[in-house]
Amino acid sequence: MKKIKDRLTHQPLNQIKIGIVDDHKLFRRGLMEILGQVKHFELIFEVESYSQLLEEMELQVPDVILMDIEMPGTDGIDGCKHMMEKFPEAKIIALSMHTADNFIFYMMKAGARSYLPKDIDEQTLYKAIETVYNSGFYFTDAVTAAMLNGVKNNYGRRSTLKYGESPLSKRELEVLTLICNGLTTAEIAQKLFISIKTVEGHRKNLLEKSGMSNSVSLAVYAVKNGILDER
Repeated sequence: MKKIKDRLTHQPLNQIKIGIVDDHKLFRRGLMEILGQVKHFELIFEVESYSQLLEEMELQVPDVILMDIEMPGTDGIDGCKHMMEKFPEAKIIALSMHTADNFIFYMMKAGARSYLPKDIDEQTLYKAIETVYNSGFYFTDAVTAAMLNGVKNNYGRRSTLKYGESPLSKRELEVLTLICNGLTTAEIAQKLFISIKTVEGHRKNLLEKSGMSNSVSLAVYAVKNGILDER
């Protein structure tokens, strides 16, 4: 196989340390071969179970973890939650043959940084790894739809934070809720009887306070922090 040049990003080519956890040996070997085509990707371990992953993580934490959501001993969602508790700096990209919204939503809610089907092409995998490493999250159209649908379906859930405990103002929470429900800036302005410029100002404040980069990542922030509530 021809060596792929490091042309995937305009950012400095830092060595990205990667870990793989999947109980299918042939799939792991395939990933290893694919990742080996990029000079600034360094595979530091490949394991077949969650227990082995924890053992490796105690020795060294990779920059990005490619993790199947079905593993012996635990499912990926519980494993991801536990991983976030023990290693909050871990950046997990979920890999799965399951593409239903609920799988994607709950895995992202558990702390995954992206969710990819196992039949993706090489370039998408490379882009996902680099984007998660450099920016924190990688959203495909499927992840975007699943997150927004998941937020809507769980919208009635009582918030675990009170207004006084949230870094967001009451108006910002209202705008965030409408963003998560897919409303445009103009629609939000009309619904709240405020100007488009004011909505844009609230959106800017939401991004700055949450540390997120776009509307979809704001949805992730809202779900993870339990700040959506009935209005």
